[in-house]
Amino acid sequence: MLQEEFIPEIPWFTTLRVRLDLGFQGFEKLYQTVETIIPIKKKRCKKGEKSELTPEQKEQNKQYGKERIYVEHSIGGAKRYRILIDRLRYKSNDFINRVVGICAGLWNFNLSIK
Repeated sequence: MLQEEFIPEIPWFTTLRVRLDLGFQGFEKLYQTVETIIPIKKKRCKKGEKSELTPEQKEQNKQYGKERIYVEHSIGGAKRYRILIDRLRYKSNDFINRVVGICAGLWNFNLSIK
């Protein structure tokens, strides 16, 4: 889906620092960025063998997770508005973008008054 929305031939991310999860392995091969931050994945191994991350790699992944949790909480908070959870039947991308923007703004306002 990412390659359909952001065609790799166009320099979309050349000036950005991009944070991704493990589902985007190979991103840095397709797109140029200032910095690509992806957690380190544990290697697959045969039965009976152990493949563990080093303590430094575990600590690095933990730091990425601490930063990412704020994003996940924001997404979850915006989803409290039911219109984002249910399927939108509107075909207009402009309307869908407005709905997402309004929900994000409401969630930000909610955070600012706490």
